[in-house]
Amino acid sequence: MQKLDTVIIGGGAAGIAAAISARRRNRSVVICDRMPKIGKKILASGNGRCNLLNERLDESFYNPSGRPLVKSIFEKFGKEQILNLFQEIGLQTYSEDGRVFPRTNQSSSVVKVLEMELNRLSVPIELNFEVKGISRSQGMFTVTSKSGKSIECEKLIVAAGGRSYPALGSDGSCYRMIANLGHKIVDPVPAAVPIVLKEKLCHLLQGQKIAARVKAIVNQKTVCESEGDLLFTNYGLSGTAILDVSEDISVAINRQKINDVLVSVDMVPFMNRDTLKLEISRRIKDRWKTEDLLAGILPNKFHFVFEGKDMVCDPEKITNTVKSRIFKVVETKRWNEADFTAGGIDIKYVKQETLESTVVKGLYFAGEILDVCGKRGGYNLAWAWGSGFTAGRTL
Repeated sequence: MQKLDTVIIGGGAAGIAAAISARRRNRSVVICDRMPKIGKKILASGNGRCNLLNERLDESFYNPSGRPLVKSIFEKFGKEQILNLFQEIGLQTYSEDGRVFPRTNQSSSVVKVLEMELNRLSVPIELNFEVKGISRSQGMFTVTSKSGKSIECEKLIVAAGGRSYPALGSDGSCYRMIANLGHKIVDPVPAAVPIVLKEKLCHLLQGQKIAARVKAIVNQKTVCESEGDLLFTNYGLSGTAILDVSEDISVAINRQKINDVLVSVDMVPFMNRDTLKLEISRRIKDRWKTEDLLAGILPNKFHFVFEGKDMVCDPEKITNTVKSRIFKVVETKRWNEADFTAGGIDIKYVKQETLESTVVKGLYFAGEILDVCGKRGGYNLAWAWGSGFTAGRTL
C-alpha cells in the first residue's frame, strides 16, 4: 500500500491549490480524482474564460452561515495572495467590471499553468480514482478506490466539490463518507440555477431576453432581488437576474419544502412607474393598437403580457403588470443546470483557522464541499483557491 504525508481527494480548483501549497512545504502529496483529467470544472468556468476571482472579495458575497469561515480564510489567503499565486506561476490577468480573468480569456490557460506548477513540484496524480471508502486507524487514513487501490496518509484533504455539473467530476458522493466520520451535512441544493414555472406567458415569449429587475418572495416576504438579463424559456425563466436570486428560491423549495415561493419581475427597470403609466395613458388616448402599446419599450411580442381585454384601456393595470408581474415558482432545474451547490459539510465542524475537522484529527476540507456558496462573479473560485491553499499549508 502506498503511504504519503497528504492525500487530496479532488482535482478541481481547491484540490490543485491544496496540492501546490502542501508540496511547497515539502509534504509528499498525491491528488486523487475520479475524472480522466484534472481541472474539468475550471475549463468550463466563466463560459470558458475562467472568472478567477473578484476584486471586491469579502465575506458579504457568501451565504450568511458561511461568512465567518470565509472571513477567516480570506484574511490569510485573499485577493492579493490569489493574484500573487497566479503571477508566480506565469498567468497574466486583467479586470473587467471587478471580475478577474486570464489575459488570454481562455480557461485552458489557467489549467495549463496549474498543471505546469504541479509538474514542477512533482505532484503525482491518480486519475480515474473514484473513492469508495475512507477509514482511519492509529492516526492514519486509508483512502480506497472502487478499483481496489488504497493509499495511506497522515493528512487527508477532501476537496471533492459539491453536486453541480456531475459530468465534470463532482457528484456529491463524498458527503456520505464524511457524514459517516461524524460530520453533519447541510442538505445540498442547486444554486445559480434556472426556475420552472407553469405559465403560458413563458411559452409565448420563449427565447425573448430583456433587462429586468427580479425579486424572490418566500412566504410573502421579499428575501432577495437582482437586476440583469431575464430569459423566457419553454419551462420558465433563466438569465443572470434569475440565477442571482435562485439560491434563496432553491433553499426554500428544495431544502425547506416551502410552497409559497414567487418571483416578481419588473420588465422595464429603466422607467419608473409614473413615467410608464403616463406613456401608456398617452398611447391609449392616441388610439394605439393593443399589440403596439408597449412598442419601443419592450420587444414586439410583449403584448402577450396583457391578461384580459379590460386591461387594454386601463393604464394602471398595464403598468402594474409590466412593473411587477408575479410568477409562482413550481421548482428549480436540477444539478446538470446548476452552476453551484448551496449546502455541504456544516462549517460548525470545521476549525476556522485551518479548515481541519473538529471531529477527526488530520482531516481537512476545502472548496465547494463545505457549506459555503458565493455569488456569481468569481466568488466561488476565489473560495476554492483560498480554502485549498489554506488547507494545504497547514502542517
